[in-house]
Amino acid sequence: MSLWSAKDAVAATQGRSTADWQATGVSIDTRTLKPGDLFVALNAARDGHEFVAQALAKGAAAALVSRIPEGLPAEAPLLIVEDVQKGLEDLGRAARARSEARVVAVTGSVGKTSTKEMLRDVLGHQGRTHAAEASYNNHWGVPLTLARMPVDTEFAVIEIGMNHPGEIAPLASMARPHVAVITTVAAAHLEAFENIDGIAKEKASIFEGLEPGGVAVINADIATTPILRAKAAQHAARILSFGTARGAHHRLLNVELHDHVTVGHARAWRSPLVYKVGVPGRHFAMNALAVLAVAQVLGCDRAVAMADLASWAPPAGRGTREELVLDLASDGMSIDLIDDAFNANPTSMAAALEVLAAAHPRDGVGRVSRGRRIAILGDMLELGPDEAAMHAGLADLPYMARINEIHCVGPRMRALWDILPEARRGRWVASAEELAAQAHRLIDAGDVVLVKGSKGSRVSLVVEALRRVGRVTEEGQV
Repeated sequence: MSLWSAKDAVAATQGRSTADWQATGVSIDTRTLKPGDLFVALNAARDGHEFVAQALAKGAAAALVSRIPEGLPAEAPLLIVEDVQKGLEDLGRAARARSEARVVAVTGSVGKTSTKEMLRDVLGHQGRTHAAEASYNNHWGVPLTLARMPVDTEFAVIEIGMNHPGEIAPLASMARPHVAVITTVAAAHLEAFENIDGIAKEKASIFEGLEPGGVAVINADIATTPILRAKAAQHAARILSFGTARGAHHRLLNVELHDHVTVGHARAWRSPLVYKVGVPGRHFAMNALAVLAVAQVLGCDRAVAMADLASWAPPAGRGTREELVLDLASDGMSIDLIDDAFNANPTSMAAALEVLAAAHPRDGVGRVSRGRRIAILGDMLELGPDEAAMHAGLADLPYMARINEIHCVGPRMRALWDILPEARRGRWVASAEELAAQAHRLIDAGDVVLVKGSKGSRVSLVVEALRRVGRVTEEGQV
């Protein structure tokens, strides 16, 4: 099925096409390009024009360019525009304008990708749903997601992120959501803002893009809720809140953390709810409550939505849990790995440590007589001048007393390692590569191991090393 014709793309971008073509997708990377894609030659880490010939050789329908690359044949199918980034944005706006989909936009300091993925699963069983396959939430990710949206989409979920002030509002205006969700506001990218209030104001600018009659869904539990509510009141026809606070429309009353699921007890205004999420984590129960609020706004079947949440699992690196078998010849010779290595800030770190503290190691199966809860923690980046205190402050979390051993990776995480009690202090290393090389010495059968850190800390290397030590069970995620 055609996504873009040359005629429609020219009308959207006001560009010039050198040939007639039909594209079935949109790509910005020749490594993942599929035959029939329109290749967009963005100027990112490298100039995309260098890869146009390769894209066409791999079967691209055409290439969106701002100049004709050298060496191309005269008949090469090109869509020529003044600026490729703007051309992609034009395609995104045109795709949004021609769609009758109900659009949900999601932002937040923590949980936006997981919430987007929950919404993809929940809405996907209630209508044709479109969402980015990865965390495409920036200046090129949002227009790319929109440009890829099929014409017959019924629900679209658009994730919107930021690193600096002024980034969210233009992306929200491009997405034009009917529902805008803020999962939470926390100390993330704080070095670019004066304080948490500044982050809240930037997150709240998502409401500037709401369609007439649009609904704002906000977290009721945070200190900056009044900032979110005030901004929402300027742009939303209705405001729904979720959280544990009195007065929250979707109020979380109690959370039960089990090894492989979370059970939430809540009230949706006057209706009692008991729901499961297919992964442990209080934060996942909160995100799921926001999803149920969105489902209500969109008129979805809530019973079906709750059933879908019960089988949901997070994307890789965001709290996925799996069993790694260390010895196939002996029963029970395995560890449980919690892979949360994609991102970190104090709020998400606390949530992950709570999950680890609630986990149940197995005794009597390894070299060590008792199974252990082990945390491997990498640096939390972009926290600003108070970063050392924020890292050291993790030691004060109530869950830390239940964690047997804590290994620290990176110069910032040294602040935590220095104040850990000797009995729970593991190793400190300057780089993830050093700890990855020692991975086989860190674990024993029966252990539950959490790996958590900002993407830039590269603790995902430790995850990869642990997977090489063990084998993932046939069931995959546990």
